[in-house]
Amino acid sequence: MMKLIAHRGLINGPDKKLENDPSNIENIILNYNLDIEIDIFINNDKIYLGHDKQQYLIDIDFLNKYKNNLWIHCKNIESLNFMQKTDYNFFWHEEDEFTLTSYKYIWCYPRKIPLKGSICVLPENFEGWREKDYSESAGICSDYISVFI
Repeated sequence: MMKLIAHRGLINGPDKKLENDPSNIENIILNYNLDIEIDIFINNDKIYLGHDKQQYLIDIDFLNKYKNNLWIHCKNIESLNFMQKTDYNFFWHEEDEFTLTSYKYIWCYPRKIPLKGSICVLPENFEGWREKDYSESAGICSDYISVFI
């Protein structure tokens, strides 16, 4: 079964006010039962969500509660060091074409054509993306994941 992953908790397009917002993430998981890609920083033993900066302080209980729905993008070395001691689904990448998640999924860099069996990230970056066949993908991570529901 193909994984449907809401990029930063977004389902209907980019929205800076909603991305990585813990209450929005919780709402999407509870109401749609979707997986969510989140961006995480750890600094001074505190856990933060946010893409470009440490924006939302969360605790380990939040991660534990939604563990089965999270795809954790480590944004700094502290978060990567922390995650490797856990059994969460996490990954690190910057501009690598592909990376491997801790659950052994191939995660494609946005704007890269996905490999067969990989997670296609932000298909909306490709012309004609709504008409493409994603059946050979392991999953899709999109700001517009509602299109695939």
